[in-house]
Amino acid sequence: MANYLFDGLFGEHESNQDTFLKLLDGTDVTYAAFLDKAARFAAVLGDAGLVAGDLLAAQVAKSPDGLALYAACLRSGIVYVPLNTGYTASELDYFLSHSGAKMLICNTVDRANLQPLADQLSIRLEAIDDVSGEFCLSLHNQVVPPQVAVRDKDDIAAILYTSGTTGRSKGAMLTGGNLLSNARALARLWAFGADDVLLHALPIFHTHGLFVATNVTVVSGSAMIFLPRFDTEQMIQSLPDATCMMGVPTFYSRLLDNPLLQRPLVAHMRLFISGSAPLSNDTFARFESRTGHQILERYGMTETNMIASNPYDGDRKPGTVGVPLPGIEVRLSGAPKDGPPKPNHIGGIEVKGANVFAGYWKDPEKTRDEFSDDGFFLTGDLGCLDADGYLQIVGRNKDLIISGGYNIYPKEVETVLDGHPQVAESAVFGIPHKDMGETVVAVIVPRRDTTVDPKAILHDTAKSLARYKVPRKIFLNTQLPRNVMGKVLKAELRKTYTALEGGQ
Repeated sequence: MANYLFDGLFGEHESNQDTFLKLLDGTDVTYAAFLDKAARFAAVLGDAGLVAGDLLAAQVAKSPDGLALYAACLRSGIVYVPLNTGYTASELDYFLSHSGAKMLICNTVDRANLQPLADQLSIRLEAIDDVSGEFCLSLHNQVVPPQVAVRDKDDIAAILYTSGTTGRSKGAMLTGGNLLSNARALARLWAFGADDVLLHALPIFHTHGLFVATNVTVVSGSAMIFLPRFDTEQMIQSLPDATCMMGVPTFYSRLLDNPLLQRPLVAHMRLFISGSAPLSNDTFARFESRTGHQILERYGMTETNMIASNPYDGDRKPGTVGVPLPGIEVRLSGAPKDGPPKPNHIGGIEVKGANVFAGYWKDPEKTRDEFSDDGFFLTGDLGCLDADGYLQIVGRNKDLIISGGYNIYPKEVETVLDGHPQVAESAVFGIPHKDMGETVVAVIVPRRDTTVDPKAILHDTAKSLARYKVPRKIFLNTQLPRNVMGKVLKAELRKTYTALEGGQ
């Protein structure tokens, strides 16, 4: 037997001298050198007593070593638990306690702050970048790395905790089969090959940067320009050396703010991909006008990896996330069992396929609740399908506004607001109302150098929407609150503006 995921991703690269990572300081890391480092990490983890099936939590800055730690865990069969680098020690307490991780890897700068927590939980704590520390010294003393662990496609490879914007985060268990099937499907769909160079500025504690960007690169034998974080100037400087880019919508809107983003700068690029949050029609149109490229929007989530994508060859429809990936079934709740759904039918998005996770860690009851009797995962997203089978995300079930008995989908209202010449972006949500149950309000970010007239915006919005859908009030703000992947934190907005209005 072999290691299903590690061999599937890295098996052909152990002696590959081609470049894998292109770093900001001008140095390159080959596949062979990267995998040698990963093997040495695996040996250190083994010496520390970790075996296949144990959990390792990592809160590490984005770096080649941080990525090699992920590969080392796959090699050893250790379950990798990446954690947001922004979490405080008190937040980490929950993730470490709930996961039962045997070791936490951090950066030297955080070690003193995290040591009391590690001692309290009896978890071994090591710093990945402490050159004088035991972990790094052991790494350099390794001579003969251990054998690659035997792992099946159904073995858990990683546990990713959901964003937890509406309660306690849940640990999504992802198998080798989940991750490898998705990487291969995406590499084929997006035509990735050995000549590609991906501009990678995403974090590597999240599905997008770790499993989409990294795994697709590895499985296709291509290279990555590995930036520590998103920085507009660094992105502009790096674009001429790349062929593809993956990012969240905020990346694209910030690039559009830079006058250097013009057609000559990206003439050699073949693909721009966006995900993790909705891409506005305005950003799609402005980017195409400035660069000649249509951004390819796709759709996925922590529990399912990628579900759908606009086509590489074919129509990329703004406002949609394309069609289901090969081998993945998508249906809408309430739709006819036989034949296509009715036009404009909105239902809960349900998914089935090799991409769908194995369940929530230590939570069989929640796992049962999130699956239908016939095995479809209930995403919690609302969507509709057009005549060509393209999926449009309308919103989240929890974001649905019910006012006076009418269902109001925030995305529909946001689309109208975002199309107004005074509005850069908007967020629509409901707050309590004593008579209507909920009432619709909106927070808008004005366009630069624009005088905003909320009354005029509401008047214009009423021309396109039924009266009950028009926001009762518009609030102005310089930005919308977002999580690290660019998703608007509507729970935070509801709390803030419910308190401000005092209920109705």
